[in-house]
Amino acid sequence: MTLVPSADAASVTASTPAEQGVGPLLRAWREQRRVSQLELALRADSSARHISFIETGRSRPSEEMVLRLAEHLEVPVRERNALLLAAGYAPRYPETPLDDPALDALRAGMEQLIQGYEPYPALVVDAMYHVHAANRGILMLLDGIPEHLLKPPLNAMRLTLHPEGLAPRIRNLREWRGHLLAQMDRQIALRRSEPLRRLYEEVAAYPVPAEEPPGTDQEPAPVPYFALPMQIEHEGRVLSFISSISTFNTPMDVTVAELAIETLLPADPATVKYLQSLMS
Repeated sequence: MTLVPSADAASVTASTPAEQGVGPLLRAWREQRRVSQLELALRADSSARHISFIETGRSRPSEEMVLRLAEHLEVPVRERNALLLAAGYAPRYPETPLDDPALDALRAGMEQLIQGYEPYPALVVDAMYHVHAANRGILMLLDGIPEHLLKPPLNAMRLTLHPEGLAPRIRNLREWRGHLLAQMDRQIALRRSEPLRRLYEEVAAYPVPAEEPPGTDQEPAPVPYFALPMQIEHEGRVLSFISSISTFNTPMDVTVAELAIETLLPADPATVKYLQSLMS
């Protein structure tokens, strides 16, 4: 599966009117991060008085100060542009479409990375969990999923938690579902994204079986897992995977900042053996 742009990638977060001013926006980010004015001032080499004046609109921060405060408040790149606009400055970070020739090297690198990870599953998602690329390991797990769930844009959360998706095959669904919902909740708190909140409410409302799905003929051997695994049935076997997510360091583009590469690492020797047998 090749890298493709998502139609919803640009609408990850709800827009904030610039006329609201940068002060209330910075205050909201500071309060959300639970940082005092004094602590933020110390981090940003400023004073609590100056931070107070900025938040109340008595002082207009420089462009450099807006970016410095945003960095220390861990404001996502997309929202840093919104802060700059609210302060009367031009956005600093471009949002390049993923299919733009300028990102050819990036797309090629991610494709090579996830293909090189085969036979282990790997995929590329954006901030709304839309799937932009997936390798054959992922396609193996999606075998038999109804066509209506595979229409673009594919969404990793819907595919995993939908009652017609992977959910009936996941042996520890309640635990894995709780992990995914907690992950989304953290992202909502970080990005303050209304579209992401709506996705959360949708997948959280999917029905959950009263009991865990029945076991298969081949039970996995007990192993001391070092992280919560996803245990999923595949052709009469139970495969166990540990999820790992990678993002780009210091991204300077909104699109790149919101991309993540998720890889599923085999969590036990039986899964390793089975996946390697598929290669041969």
